[in-house]
Amino acid sequence: MTVTIIGTGLIGCSLANRLKETGFAKKIIGLDNKPQNIQTALSLGWIDESLDLDEAIKQSELIVIAIPVDATLQLLPGLLSKLDKQVLMDVGSTKEIICRSVINNIKRGRFVATHPMWGTEKNGPEAVVKDAFEGRVAVICDKDKTDADALQLIEKLYKAIGMQLVYMESGVHDVHAAYVSHISHIASYALSLTVLEKEKEEDAIFELASGGFESTVRLAKSNPAMWVPILMQNKENVLDVLNEHIVQLRKIKSCLEKDNFTYLQELMENANKIKRILK
Repeated sequence: MTVTIIGTGLIGCSLANRLKETGFAKKIIGLDNKPQNIQTALSLGWIDESLDLDEAIKQSELIVIAIPVDATLQLLPGLLSKLDKQVLMDVGSTKEIICRSVINNIKRGRFVATHPMWGTEKNGPEAVVKDAFEGRVAVICDKDKTDADALQLIEKLYKAIGMQLVYMESGVHDVHAAYVSHISHIASYALSLTVLEKEKEEDAIFELASGGFESTVRLAKSNPAMWVPILMQNKENVLDVLNEHIVQLRKIKSCLEKDNFTYLQELMENANKIKRILK
């Protein structure tokens, strides 16, 4: 099978590598508006060649969109209309707005809306992870709007690279993504900004930084060009979870201000219940 991947960054090239490793794809065509990404992806062997979009579509059975969600929103409707029997999928972190953009497209059935729940704070084709996606969850959204053969192909793809499948409506996905992914990035960015502000007064803070600090702010290294559009498209859900996060922070702040360490311990013990979910 020949697969075209639009976007030769971390996700696109990690997927390309896994598709070739598993034998799912024999040939990978890569497209990117950054020539350096194409050159690096070619030199590292993640893709086999780069063509113009129309020619790539003609040669491919599957096209994957692996670009920021704002660019996906612009590209998707026109690209979908170009298809014949090819299957088109995306891998973006938001789904409702993207799915809504093609709801009346005559080729809607050829599109499979997906979100593989994997990524790192790094970006670019040189950041590829060899065992990417293995054992993680891939969400497929609004499957009832997708042609049966298109759905089966993408199910086969994700199973081939070792992912577990979950099915959701696109709106439900965005609510859950706000809680398990998007708020984590906001919290990490906020903590990083806090520490950078304090570092002006206390140079030793980074010398004393522990593994816990490093793991907590790791996500703050993520590319803002990818994350700002995600937060824009999922704004209402993110605001909802952010408001709740602020409530919890205020509870902890109040405990410290009032020396209410009994309630502080209760809050922490309640937080420990996350162990039941994340074992």
